[in-house]
Amino acid sequence: MALKLGVHVSIAGGISNSVSNATSIGCTAFQIFSRNPRQWKAKVLGDDEVQRFKEDLRQSSINPDSTIVHMPYLPNLSAPHSEMYEKSVTTLTDEITRCNSLGIPYLVIHLGSHLGKGEKNGISQLVNACQSAFQVYKDKGLSKNSVKLLLENSAGQKNSIGSKIEEIQLILELLGTSEYGICLDTCHLFAAGYDLSDDEGINKMLDLVEKCVGIQHLKLIHLNDSKGELGSNLDRHYHIGMGKIGENGFKALINDKRLENMPFIMETPIDSIRGDKENLGHVKQLRN
Repeated sequence: MALKLGVHVSIAGGISNSVSNATSIGCTAFQIFSRNPRQWKAKVLGDDEVQRFKEDLRQSSINPDSTIVHMPYLPNLSAPHSEMYEKSVTTLTDEITRCNSLGIPYLVIHLGSHLGKGEKNGISQLVNACQSAFQVYKDKGLSKNSVKLLLENSAGQKNSIGSKIEEIQLILELLGTSEYGICLDTCHLFAAGYDLSDDEGINKMLDLVEKCVGIQHLKLIHLNDSKGELGSNLDRHYHIGMGKIGENGFKALINDKRLENMPFIMETPIDSIRGDKENLGHVKQLRN
């Protein structure tokens, strides 16, 4: 089966531009922000822009099931009750609405920080945020929801939620799985103490995912090498095979039979060493 592989692409000049940005460098999957990720306020998606995006996607070789939106940076869905928390929930509702109108099936969310209020409180706030956002969307009566929220694991920074697979299992049990799945970021896993540098480590991690949440609920992998050491809790992405995870781990991961239909999205740096196209080419070479 062909590898579903891509990068996070720009929407500069309009969301429909993301399709050609992806296909021009050889992506067979891609991820976008649906808005400026560093602002609360979002530009309204016009009907023309939505239709152009859908048409460009239809005419491309990329399956709509391999398109993903990532939540903006500002929301914190695990924060204590505050104006910022309410804005975070409103942003999540808006992103669910935007994904539904664009026909994009997956919305990746960072699980956020409990800001010192404790893991239990953070998880409770996160679950409330997700359930509230879906309820508000349904109450709008726009169209039946066809978007799954993908919970992304964290690197284990202070006060963060969801660095352990067992913790994500607990959150999924509270939410149910019909409108939720998981996205695993390889850099975050490594930083949180999961050794992904060889076949054995990859097998161990995937066995744990199978046992805790079921591979069928793993919908996306963020394919990023790590600048930080194993267990460092450092969220520093690096070029595939050039960081502390290294080539062997990525080779084992992308050739694992359990993941043969999985979209892999890279969020690697663009610098003088490599750009997106070079990282794409490198991963393709690792595929058996």
